Amino acid sequence: MILNRWFGARPAQLRALMAVPLAALIFAIITTLSGPAHAMKIQTIKSPGGIEAWLVEEHAVPMMAMRFAFEGGSSQDPTGNEGLANFLSAMLDEGAGDLKSREFQERMEEISMRMRYEDSKDAFYGNFETLTANRDEAAKLLKLAINNPRFDTDAVERIRQQLQAALAYAARNPEKVALNEWYAVAFEGHPYARPSAGTEETVAKITGDDLEGYRKHTFAKDTLKVVAVGDITAEQLGALLDEVFGDLPATADLVAVSKTSPVAGGREKVVEMNVPQSVAVFGLGAMERKDPDFIPTFVLNHILGGGGFVSKLMEEVREKRGLAYSVYTYVYPYQHTSIFYGSVATRNEAIGESLDVIREEFKQMAENGPTQTELDNAKKYLIGSYPLRFDTNAKIASQLLGLRMDDFGPEYIDNRNDMMAAVTLDDVKRVAKRLLETDDLIVTIVGKPTLKEAKEG
Repeated sequence: MILNRWFGARPAQLRALMAVPLAALIFAIITTLSGPAHAMKIQTIKSPGGIEAWLVEEHAVPMMAMRFAFEGGSSQDPTGNEGLANFLSAMLDEGAGDLKSREFQERMEEISMRMRYEDSKDAFYGNFETLTANRDEAAKLLKLAINNPRFDTDAVERIRQQLQAALAYAARNPEKVALNEWYAVAFEGHPYARPSAGTEETVAKITGDDLEGYRKHTFAKDTLKVVAVGDITAEQLGALLDEVFGDLPATADLVAVSKTSPVAGGREKVVEMNVPQSVAVFGLGAMERKDPDFIPTFVLNHILGGGGFVSKLMEEVREKRGLAYSVYTYVYPYQHTSIFYGSVATRNEAIGESLDVIREEFKQMAENGPTQTELDNAKKYLIGSYPLRFDTNAKIASQLLGLRMDDFGPEYIDNRNDMMAAVTLDDVKRVAKRLLETDDLIVTIVGKPTLKEAKEG
């Protein structure tokens, strides 16, 4: 879920989030939870107040991690208030209830509690970690942050300045500009086209009342997804869920967001920036998460550009021709669309040739598919690396929350590698032909590129 959080760390994340005792426990967790993912017992529990959650009990280390999310994200930002969800993600540890910002953060540090928030285009996420001994006190602070944040003027203005500084920096970063421009071109007229972090102008207008309005409309029990992993029982988790989330409204007041796809017909847009190398972002529409072809697409992505130094694009663009240091691709499903996108950065005079090579590799893959050896190697890596996503409480919680947000059941974890192993060469060839329509390729370039006349939408 990093794609939409292109800024890097939120201002609230730039502080030291973990006291020494909690940091020491992380090492113990890594060594304790290193077994295979399928060894986990995932319970579906419901609190006395009716809030559902997934739970993995792990009592070897006296701490727990909880991940939760509300549907909405930056797609719920009102027009003219772009960056509102992002702003809120930086404000929820800036004081709540009777505790002003400094008092709230000092109390978090005293009890070795971690709490942070982030937004995507489709959801607003919360991360919560606590020692067992301090769980009750930590839950009280979390409840205050979710239900009664302060939004004091001094804190709002301080965070605004930090966000605007980050935006000013991002405006000089070719990769970030290219990615924002790609979404603007691909999804013109749709909420996905708007910058999740907003602009300096829109962030300048956001008020405490705007932040509270977003919280009230978005934070509700009907769109809440929760997972917890660690030293807590089902009964204890049920009580914690009602304590933290029980006072929220039953239903959210969300603006409907329509299904969409990247614009067809291909586009190429250049944004002039006086930098020594150009950055290009290129992409297409892709298969949705529940599409039967999504898993073969995931394998294809690894072969083509997602496999680092063993990918086809890296071999052709970097190793054979020395055109760029790196080139990569991702397949990324959203709630209302799905995309296959990638990026390459190289000197201005070489960006055109790099893109020509990428287009040619897309065409070759669409026509011929990969070799059996390439498929076998990709599947071996993707299957073998999967358990590494489950080697800490926090990682397990993040993986499980992702499954809940995509509306999968707990059995997905046991079935995932079998689905990956079942992908055949014919499957990947079929998907490559379906996916890699180079005439629909959308490209945004930032720099001073030397290339043919750009085709703009």
